Amino acid sequence: MGLGPSLSIRQSQQLVLTPQLRQAIQLLQLSNLELDAFLAEELSKNPLLEAQPNDPDEAPAGDFASDEDSGEDAPDDPGADDLIRGTADDDRPLDMDWQSEALETDSFSDVVTSSGGEEAFDFDRVQYSAASLAQHLIDQLHGASGGVGDLARIIAETLDETGYLTVTLDQIEHLSGAPMAWIEQALELVQGLDPPGVGARSLSECLALQAKAADRYDPAMARLIDNLDLLSKGRTADMKRICGVDDEDLADMIRELRAYNPKPGCQFSGQGSEEVAPDVFVRRTRAGFAVELNQATLPRLLVNRRYYQELKSGPQNKTSRAWLSECLQSASWLVKALDQRARTIVKVVSEIVKRQQAFFERGVSAMKPMTLREVAEAIGMHESTVSRVTSNKYLLCDRGLYELKYFFGSGVASAEGDGAAAEAVKAAIKDLIDAETEILSDDAIAALLKQKGYDVARRTVVKYREAMGVGS
Repeated sequence: MGLGPSLSIRQSQQLVLTPQLRQAIQLLQLSNLELDAFLAEELSKNPLLEAQPNDPDEAPAGDFASDEDSGEDAPDDPGADDLIRGTADDDRPLDMDWQSEALETDSFSDVVTSSGGEEAFDFDRVQYSAASLAQHLIDQLHGASGGVGDLARIIAETLDETGYLTVTLDQIEHLSGAPMAWIEQALELVQGLDPPGVGARSLSECLALQAKAADRYDPAMARLIDNLDLLSKGRTADMKRICGVDDEDLADMIRELRAYNPKPGCQFSGQGSEEVAPDVFVRRTRAGFAVELNQATLPRLLVNRRYYQELKSGPQNKTSRAWLSECLQSASWLVKALDQRARTIVKVVSEIVKRQQAFFERGVSAMKPMTLREVAEAIGMHESTVSRVTSNKYLLCDRGLYELKYFFGSGVASAEGDGAAAEAVKAAIKDLIDAETEILSDDAIAALLKQKGYDVARRTVVKYREAMGVGS
């Protein structure tokens, strides 16, 4: 059989994503803060796009009832706008020069000089905030000098992110060449710094340091900390005999021990906390729950057709006409895509609120299991669309700020028949652990959960307990 080039006809189907469709998909999965940055870039590239600030008197887009429909009066605060703009009357005490007092500790650029009322001074600017655990400890060693002070700074920089000393004192002695007595004094100095428990070499030492800082390190507490292995196995009878206490005293000691932080260094991080702004608001009305978008973080995008007519009527060549037509088409499509994005988000969140209404009324204990497919089938969209809508977006309600992904998850069988969400079971386990007077085993917790109507096995209790970070 000879090989050679030939022509053939083949028929096939394939999905082609146009640039506009790619842009619509990209917009759908962006949060409000990310979308704001994207729109700023588009505004700089397209001269036909125009951004207008949202009118505070205009009702935000969403599936909700207005104040007039619900019979509720909007709060009347005529001085709020004046305070924001800095045009309100300045009623600070006349005999206080707060600027000169602030300049004693801050630079001129760090002092707020606006006349925006009595709350104009931003105290967050002067609040102390350490960049890392090592920096926080070194700042406290400012008065320590000599060889012991230098060794204390070395130990502070050697601690891991949880606040533990993972190298031995012999290694520090070998690397620094300092006498062991100095190293022990430096370690004792570090262990006396804030937060309590830093510089420990084991969990028991970390808890002992925190007990000493709280003035609770008595002989009974010392024996309890020295026998954490027996405590983890639930051998309370042995613990009462070793510590020489009764049931009530042992329960108080265990409760206090749980209040200590086993990883004191984790409260410090080298990276700043990321700002999270809610994308959707859910509020209670007389007719139920209302869903509305957070328009405060997004500009109102319009197509400036008057400017388009001016450019079109001017002198143009073939290239400029094509460019102008492309700008108009891109701007019109972007405005339409933003409107479709808003409608899709409200539609998805409204279905989430409808299915998890018990959560908004009674809390996490009333959450129901819910999947992306169920929501997609209910609103007539694809599962991937719902997944994009719920990615990196947050919902603000009376119970707090939640990520939209939080409302999705598997569940377990319950006495009500509809099942219970995994978050509801975790909340029930946490309530049982917080309210226990003596340590409950996983089997005992599973039995108590069955009495509450949750049909869970012991291994499920172990999985949820470990997911919450609760020890055995």
